[in-house]
Order: sequence, then C-alpha cells, then structure tokens
Amino acid sequence: MNRYFAWDDRLGIPLPALRLAWEQYGEAERTSIVTQWEIIRGTIPDRVMAFERVINAKQTELFEEEDFERSCGINADIAELASRINDLHIWYRMNQDIENKRHS
Repeated sequence: MNRYFAWDDRLGIPLPALRLAWEQYGEAERTSIVTQWEIIRGTIPDRVMAFERVINAKQTELFEEEDFERSCGINADIAELASRINDLHIWYRMNQDIENKRHS
C-alpha cells in the first residue's frame, strides 16, 4: 500500500508496517501515519459487519447440515471468522495507543 502500511488479506485492511520505532519518525511523518490510520480504522466496523453476515449465513448452513464432517468444517469456518473479528477489534482499539503517542 505505502511505506507505512501493508495489505492484510486475512482481515481485508491495510495494517501498520512501521520499520522504525515510533520516536524515530519526524512529527510530520507521525501526523501523516496517524491520519492514514484513522482513515483505515474507520473502515473496521464495516469489515466486522461483513464477517458477521458471513457467520450468520454459515450458522444457518450449520443448522441445516446433517453430515458431521461437513458440520465440523462449517464450525471451523465460523471460528476463523470470529478470530478475524477479534483481531479487528484489537486493531480498532490500537488507535488509543497511537493517539497517546501523538500527544506525548
């Protein structure tokens, strides 16, 4: 994406990929990074909702599935999607850490 962020296929958003310690970036660079992150961060709730829709569809599929092995596969898919949602929530809260660094 750019030198500060790299696309993450699993989560469907760019994630920070900083090569230096935060303090090694100049003030203008830090401001630019935080601004870009705030834009990316704003897309996270939409990503979460998209994953939740897929989970809901898979739960419906699971409810109707009679084959045990297929049910296990659907359960694994649901668990992976839930893990992605959890990771997105963690990245969403990361903004607090960046904001604290920006103001220090």
